[in-house]
Amino acid sequence: MLRIIQQLTEAQIELQRICARTHDDQVFHKEATVREILQTVRRKGDDAVLQYTADFDSQHLNRDELRVRGAELDAAYQQVSKELIDAIRLAHRNIEAFHRQRIPRSWVTFEGDVVLGKRYTPVDRAGLYIPGGRAAYPSTVLMNAVPAKVAGVERIVMVTPPGERGAINPAVLVAAQEAGITEIYRVGGAQAIGALAYGTESIPAVDVITGPGNIYVTLAKKQVFGTVGIDSLAGPSEVLVIADHTADPVHVAADLLAQAEHDPLAAAVLITPDARLAEKVAAEIERQLQGHPRQTLTEKAIAHYGVAIVVDTLDTAVRLSNEFAPEHLELEVDDPWALVEKIRHAGAIFMGHDTPEAVGDYLAGPNHTLPTSGAARYASALSTETFMKHSSLIQYSAGALGEVAEAIAVLTQAEGLPSHGASVQLRTQPRSYTKPSSPSSPSTES
Repeated sequence: MLRIIQQLTEAQIELQRICARTHDDQVFHKEATVREILQTVRRKGDDAVLQYTADFDSQHLNRDELRVRGAELDAAYQQVSKELIDAIRLAHRNIEAFHRQRIPRSWVTFEGDVVLGKRYTPVDRAGLYIPGGRAAYPSTVLMNAVPAKVAGVERIVMVTPPGERGAINPAVLVAAQEAGITEIYRVGGAQAIGALAYGTESIPAVDVITGPGNIYVTLAKKQVFGTVGIDSLAGPSEVLVIADHTADPVHVAADLLAQAEHDPLAAAVLITPDARLAEKVAAEIERQLQGHPRQTLTEKAIAHYGVAIVVDTLDTAVRLSNEFAPEHLELEVDDPWALVEKIRHAGAIFMGHDTPEAVGDYLAGPNHTLPTSGAARYASALSTETFMKHSSLIQYSAGALGEVAEAIAVLTQAEGLPSHGASVQLRTQPRSYTKPSSPSSPSTES
């Protein structure tokens, strides 16, 4: 049953608890396990990857079976429907079109004899982690692969946990190929992150790792950060719905369940000034859960991390939302544009009654790999920028350097770095210069 809270202080405490739901006492022990896995993969390479795959996924592979080969890639198209292929292609087009609008552009400015700028370049190699287990995620393939391709990454490596008899879901393989990814390895968990970070005999080391996973994957990404770049430390999915009296309780309930069905740790929050709406949504959730294919899992998420909060005004709802900083924020209100300027922290904002979060999950175009657990306060969605970095461009003429030489000298003296100052002064002060004499001619005496 969806709990209903009407007291503001209680609501704030509950939102803080939900936001911190992955910070339990078991994380410390899991961190130690992950550290051991990563160190072993770094030392033993493929042998460690294969052993952990046998231990954790019950798949006994040999080294030659780690990489998904051409025949399996080709066969994937025969194992999915034409409708699914068409949907994947539509999603691919929309995602690519959106991310092509987001490519950072190199720039320079010319101010007298000073040239300044930034030059953007892609990383050489990117590693994409695509989760498996409870479900197949072709949409996650597209959301990670397409911006990497648009950014211009030359080598993109995908890892994903093997299923029964080592098979990879054919929809995942089709999505990868549609995005231009053919280097795919059947390995998951912390061992896959270790392989991408450090490299093995079969799996190349990369520069950036992106993609969501379970707590072991997330902790592994945290521990290899610095050796490689990462997109974010994505936690369980979450949605916060701000709704007023114009919202349909059937739709709101469905949107909350759409997040709760992901994972027992998924969070589903409704904030509304309409107490009757909260009651109707709670009843509708019970109705929609009857016979739900993922009923047990979804009920657990709703019971532990689902809540309806009744507030006095929409402004209070916005304030609570900003404190929570949700991954997904739905504005199911009469005038969403009147609220959006007040929203400061959210991974993605879905506007109006006809924009369910699911449209963003699959094919609207913006990325569905988003900051969770309050990280939207400082982080953003995965994008082309995730796979790029920039170098500063600086050029001074001799005259321009002379104009700032004295200020630089003062600053270098203050910091006690004399050679810094000398590197400028030697270029700007007149100095005597003696041309080296020519070497003596070889003796011609016999």
